[in-house]
Amino acid sequence: MQSMNHSDSRIEIDPDNAQQGLAQLVLTVIELLRQVVERNALRRVEGGTLTEEQIEDLGVALMNLEEKMEELKDLFGLDEEDLNIDLGPLGQLL
Repeated sequence: MQSMNHSDSRIEIDPDNAQQGLAQLVLTVIELLRQVVERNALRRVEGGTLTEEQIEDLGVALMNLEEKMEELKDLFGLDEEDLNIDLGPLGQLL
């Protein structure tokens, strides 16, 4: 049996690329959830079940969340297209 040289079987992982990929994945999930929450909030507003104060609070919260997402995308050097994963036959995620 031939002994395996450890340096040949080692997987090299670039920490910067791993961090970038993880940030892209996490921000994609957050953006997807943000859009779902936003659509649900709009349905509630259109449904007339919220008070004016609740509508205003919801609007401010959604704007703050969108602003924070923009900051995080800038921090990691990502744009909207970087978060739009191609799901093959299902099309784009976002």
